[in-house]
Amino acid sequence: MTAAQESTLSPRVRQLMDRIDSGLPGGRIPSGIFGNPDVHQAELRRIFGRTWVYMGHESEIAANGDYMVRRIGEDNFVVTRDEFGTVHVLFDACKHRGVQICRADSGNSSHFRCPYHGWTYASDGRLVGAPLWKNAFGNMNKAENGLSKAAQVESFHGLVFATLDPTAPPLREYLGGMAWYMDLLFGLDADGVEVLGKPQRFVLDANWKSGADNFSGDDYHLGTLHKSVYSIGAFPVPFSENMMGYHIQASPGHSLSFSMADDPDDPGPKFFGFPEDLAAKYFTAANISPEQLEVARRSRVLVGNVFPNFSILALPMTEDGANHPPTGVLTVRCWQPKGPGQVEMWNWFLGYKNMTPEQKDRAYRAGLGTFSLGGAFEMDDTEPWITVSRTGRSVAAELLGFELNYEMGMPGIGMAHPVQNWPGPGKVYWTRYEEGVQRNMYAYYADLMRSEPGQWPEHSF
Repeated sequence: MTAAQESTLSPRVRQLMDRIDSGLPGGRIPSGIFGNPDVHQAELRRIFGRTWVYMGHESEIAANGDYMVRRIGEDNFVVTRDEFGTVHVLFDACKHRGVQICRADSGNSSHFRCPYHGWTYASDGRLVGAPLWKNAFGNMNKAENGLSKAAQVESFHGLVFATLDPTAPPLREYLGGMAWYMDLLFGLDADGVEVLGKPQRFVLDANWKSGADNFSGDDYHLGTLHKSVYSIGAFPVPFSENMMGYHIQASPGHSLSFSMADDPDDPGPKFFGFPEDLAAKYFTAANISPEQLEVARRSRVLVGNVFPNFSILALPMTEDGANHPPTGVLTVRCWQPKGPGQVEMWNWFLGYKNMTPEQKDRAYRAGLGTFSLGGAFEMDDTEPWITVSRTGRSVAAELLGFELNYEMGMPGIGMAHPVQNWPGPGKVYWTRYEEGVQRNMYAYYADLMRSEPGQWPEHSF
């Protein structure tokens, strides 16, 4: 690391990253990475300023001229579909004085007009004019004064990602082995998925890493924190049986977990609980590989996190077990940082396009009752995450050198063991009593925080 690069990290941040490096082999990370202001500022530049960040789904901007305001780190970007159907990710700041140019969360417009001096931009970011142009700016080069754009934009199964770093690897390369599992889920139906309703948004007094940590594969908490959800029949499989499955470090930083029975002929649920008629008609090996199809067929739950803050969940749920059996719910979410001690959670429900309107409505209602602002799972999760952040920024944690235990699944600890014959990529363990998936996330996190601009950690094992 160069002297200039090292100077951008405070001594406290450098110390915490060193402690991750030294502590992870023994299953320890410092609590201080949750809530430290210097850590947060470094993350905005070294994590969110470099990685591929989820912006939304193409179905949210289906028509030419559609737009939506989303975030990279703490900064607003306008995701647009121009008059030719191309998707752009535009920094929400006028080139004249830096004024915000988009004042609605979403809509349809051919142009964006700055309210300060009237500079006007097309939906692809081009500057097209300003009041009294000839007198004020005659002969100025319009092409050099368009809206700033994300360095790279790519779509993956309709999921739009962007990065501010022109040196970032292509999206599929960045995903590494995680792409295999995303192909499995989002490509299961050849016609793909679409968003059901507007994204939910709510703010928690927590740190963004708690959500990413949880969705990397924290299944251990299900039997305690979510015990009441099992007791009311919201999930069709008992906790002990649900813990049978695989933890997968798909590639550095990206992890996921599958719940599935050890017996391939187990009666179910199959295909994450999606309707049998949908699975029989549309989920075929013509869409994905036979190996991917077999994994999906056996799966009850898929939960995962694409580093840094894009999480995925597919599972059978019901909001009313007395009147509706569990059905497949597919939700994706972003953990948007809002300072070192707050996170804004964005939550989308998706459905396969070939689901009937009734099936989409049922899945949406089941999702709202379980994984939403008023859902049973969300109300359980938020309280512990609040206290994780509070502990992380406490004086006592700093003075005591307080560390968090991530030993589960290490050699000689617990029942989890490596698996060699898994059909997909990554480091794989059976059962879900295992925390290597989180250790994978924090190892990559520390590597990125310490790496120089233009240099990227390995994207494969």
